[in-house]
Amino acid sequence: MTAYLLRRVLLMIPTLFGIMVLNFIIVQSAPGGPVEQVIARLQGHDTGAADRITGGSAQEVIGADLQGSEVDARYRGARGVDPELIRELEALYGFDKPAHVRFVDMMMRYLHFDFGESFYRDRHVADLVMDKLPVSISLGLWSTLFIYAISIPLGIRKAVHDGSRFDVWSSTIIVVGNAVPAFLFAVLLVVLFAGGHYLQWFPLRGLTSADTEQLTWAARLVDYGWHLCLPVLSLTIGGFAGLTLLTKNSFLDEIGKQYVVTARAKGLTEGRVLYGHVFRNAMLIVIAGFPTAFVHILFTGALLTEIIFSLDGLGLLGYESAVNRDYPVVFGTLYFFTFLGLVLHLIGDLMYTLVDRRIDFEAR
Repeated sequence: MTAYLLRRVLLMIPTLFGIMVLNFIIVQSAPGGPVEQVIARLQGHDTGAADRITGGSAQEVIGADLQGSEVDARYRGARGVDPELIRELEALYGFDKPAHVRFVDMMMRYLHFDFGESFYRDRHVADLVMDKLPVSISLGLWSTLFIYAISIPLGIRKAVHDGSRFDVWSSTIIVVGNAVPAFLFAVLLVVLFAGGHYLQWFPLRGLTSADTEQLTWAARLVDYGWHLCLPVLSLTIGGFAGLTLLTKNSFLDEIGKQYVVTARAKGLTEGRVLYGHVFRNAMLIVIAGFPTAFVHILFTGALLTEIIFSLDGLGLLGYESAVNRDYPVVFGTLYFFTFLGLVLHLIGDLMYTLVDRRIDFEAR
């Protein structure tokens, strides 16, 4: 197993490098970069790149290296764009160097976990990620745990009672959960329970209350769960359907095999057959999807949920950074997400061996 782990860790290096190269090419080729957005803002077109994030003027976006009034006057006094202005903006944002040089410099800094500073937020990317991480970790971790806690027992029972009345009516719920996206459930929960039109049982903003520092630890935990209840519930309702069907189909496939018939012929109880033999084999494919499910909820699936419940997490940070061409944040979060995803996939493979000791990746 040690040799296999070493190979997987070494394989992460070219995989991570290839993903960064591909995304760097795509992002750099997209029109409307930071320089173009600042020039458009000075021209009077509202790109939202600066004001939406900093609440400041275009001159504040350009920074202290370029005096705003001087740049604005020089630009507006000319019919076209002053080449001197373009050169200064390119130097300010690092575009005075060739693309390959910028990429090498970026990757060398990333080796030391130096992700640079945001173009518009005047903060280090690492600090931004650490500030947003508790929200996304809370949503992703609790949603994934609840999805698995509901889907696996429900899928097993549907497989054991395949074709029964329970299987039929539970399938109706699964169809609804599979057809309606999580953000629509989030809107419905807001309308019903967060002061939309009916009840106001739950808060609609933030991960904790404003006076949380004055509360005891027990009260903080209750407050934390109170704020997370509706977002996690919406993600759970929107995500349990697929895993339930996967669990059911996996168990149905195993239940029909010869070793199950043999175990029953030996007089083993149904519980011993189901959880002592079938469970270990059927759960392999379910466990394999755990890292993907967690990463999906953590970084992409919770974006609209974060917006609806005013939760400032990594999904919202990545979206705003991509829209505003905040390249240090875009590539910094991409590097972090990709690295974490690769680690979680490795953990998923290790969980294979914990469920079934017969699996030996090193021998293969």
